Amino acid sequence: MSDYGHPLTFGSFLTPGNADPTRPVGLAMLSEQVGLDLVTFQDHPYQPGFLDTWTLLSFVAARTERVRLSANVTNLPLRPPAVLARSVASLDLLSGGRMELGLGAGAFWDAIEAMGGRRLSPGQGVRALAEAIEIIRQIWDVDARGGVRVEGEFHRAVGAKRGPAPAHEVGIWLGAYKPRMLALTGRQADGWLPSLAYLQPGDLARGNDIIDEAAAGAGRSPADVRRLLNVNGRFAATGRGPLNGPAEQWAEELADLALTEGISTFILASDDPDDLRRFAAEVAPATRELVAAERAAPPTGVPAGQGRTATDPTGASADQDRTATDRAVTTGGTRSGTTSAGPTARPTTVGAAPFAVVPTPDDGVRRSDVRVWDEAARPAGPAPDPQRTYTAHEQAGAQHLIDVHDGLRAELAQIHDLIEQVAAGLIDVGTARSHINTMTMRQNKWTLGTYCESYCRVVTTHHTIEDRSLFPHLRRSDPRLKPVIDRLEEEHHAIHDVLEGVDRALVAFVATQDGMADLRAAVDLLSDTLLSHLSYEERELVEPIARLGAH
Repeated sequence: MSDYGHPLTFGSFLTPGNADPTRPVGLAMLSEQVGLDLVTFQDHPYQPGFLDTWTLLSFVAARTERVRLSANVTNLPLRPPAVLARSVASLDLLSGGRMELGLGAGAFWDAIEAMGGRRLSPGQGVRALAEAIEIIRQIWDVDARGGVRVEGEFHRAVGAKRGPAPAHEVGIWLGAYKPRMLALTGRQADGWLPSLAYLQPGDLARGNDIIDEAAAGAGRSPADVRRLLNVNGRFAATGRGPLNGPAEQWAEELADLALTEGISTFILASDDPDDLRRFAAEVAPATRELVAAERAAPPTGVPAGQGRTATDPTGASADQDRTATDRAVTTGGTRSGTTSAGPTARPTTVGAAPFAVVPTPDDGVRRSDVRVWDEAARPAGPAPDPQRTYTAHEQAGAQHLIDVHDGLRAELAQIHDLIEQVAAGLIDVGTARSHINTMTMRQNKWTLGTYCESYCRVVTTHHTIEDRSLFPHLRRSDPRLKPVIDRLEEEHHAIHDVLEGVDRALVAFVATQDGMADLRAAVDLLSDTLLSHLSYEERELVEPIARLGAH
């Protein structure tokens, strides 16, 4: 089992077709707009039906602002490494530090040779790639003295001037499958980038073993090598096979790959705009939530609070780099009350402190006159033990619930803002609708149209994860929480009905000229119910999550 502890990122793997040269550019822009982290393109310079990948990357860099960019992977036999190094560094500088470098030793040798490239055997390709990496890194190392000197068998540099340096530390990711390439990845690269379609069962584990051993032999930590994966599949209403089913199934399968195979970057190979939207809006956040919950939970047989640790063969822990998990928590207080006598994990004394995670209070503001439930009838859980202390890891697990909820709160605020802009005439309805297929519901780019098919699913997926995993775990671990858990599950069903009302109102708004009042009323009711629910859940569960874990 390998979990190198890297934060999860998600990207697109696009075809650089030239039949409609605007299409790959538009898909790249959409990838950024829906919240993906990375855009990649195939690089086959001998393919006349493709745009040149580096020209395309330059054009896309000028049309985007946030998303990172890379070839997937660069065809090294047709791109001299010293020139490639300067191309990458230049585009990294021009794009504000958004370039990465995927590299391949070469394939389709007949086509490469027809373009003037040299045909290499597999062993020669590995040696040529190692020489190229050395040249590229020396070009970027502007602080070293003297020129670049590599007397290679396939690539040479005999005093080339260094520079320019990239704007950031560009990652070199290798598309590797065979043992020699995998070993090179462990020794010299920053990432391993295979395609799932080319792998057989067990190949990921075997590849990780080779990379880890080579990294340790080179004096590196295996966690220095990010594990990326190109994936493809089909979204369907019911599961029909691996990565062939609903978004929830995709999230569970990708989370398993992250936790058992160490994959931390998932890149969807699809040119379907709807697939990209679902991957970003539904699969990515659900996968992140599943992985975060599992990382926060103690493994079987390990006391609560020690958590999951990814350890490499040298004994180094990937948790050493997990600054987000171990960040300091804000100061605050807990509810007063008598010491509880029910189940509780043994307090940890080393590095522990009083509970300091602050639930988000309900501000009491209500937009709607409709009341879905009686808030005064909500049960309360057991009061925390005032003598208990909590490790930073335990408190980070509790903070994660608030972080997830804060994302939902921010998205709701942006929905309200867009509605008010339309109503006030700041943007006309037609413009707002054009945003439906371009703006993201995450990364602060929410729109009305994606709300129906995406936001409702995100909230539902979050509740499903809680209903299937978090709530049963808490109910088993501390039976005193049962009334609270039962009430939260009831509220999940009520919120689902409210979400369906929003969906109906938005469909009517798009189809008619006068649906604004009904849409505003539906979203107002959603705000009242969801925000009230999130605050209640945090008030009752953040301390139990820290005490019992979020299995």
